[in-house]
Amino acid sequence: AFDDEIVSTDVSRYIEDPGFGYKDFARRGEDHLPTFRAQDYTWENHGFSLVNRLYSDIGHLLDEKFRMVYNLTYNTMATHEDVDTTTLRRALFNYVHCMYGIRYDDYDYGEVNQLLERSLKVYIKTVTCYPERTTKRMYDSYWRQFKHSEKVHVNLLLMEARMQAELLYALRAITRHLT
Repeated sequence: AFDDEIVSTDVSRYIEDPGFGYKDFARRGEDHLPTFRAQDYTWENHGFSLVNRLYSDIGHLLDEKFRMVYNLTYNTMATHEDVDTTTLRRALFNYVHCMYGIRYDDYDYGEVNQLLERSLKVYIKTVTCYPERTTKRMYDSYWRQFKHSEKVHVNLLLMEARMQAELLYALRAITRHLT
């Protein structure tokens, strides 16, 4: 169970650089944002094949995992049935990538602001960037009328989007090293 307070655990013994962590890509007042253009290096076109080349068949397993979580739906939203949740799932996924500096030129980020309320955005940023700070109160504070299974799906989607973002950075660095 979650506690309402952040658990203070000394994790410094597990890491070499305790100052290492998430840093905002889009800081207020900055004109130039260090953006990772998704069309220059994507999972589908670049990462998948490189990871398979480095470790046979792992790309297929990762791809299946990403697709399964992304496509998971009961076609419901709270009490509404037969709802196409594709737009919402895409907004959640792209918002996480955006927080990690990955931007899609062919995506209208206005959808994020239309579909994701402020409390959900705060929750997403905390879960994705500072998971150790997540509390039950935060979980309960967004989408109060939604089922727990729908909220758990959001969490799964957030974690897979984060994992894919991290993989894209690592695999792009490996690609640059190899060329």
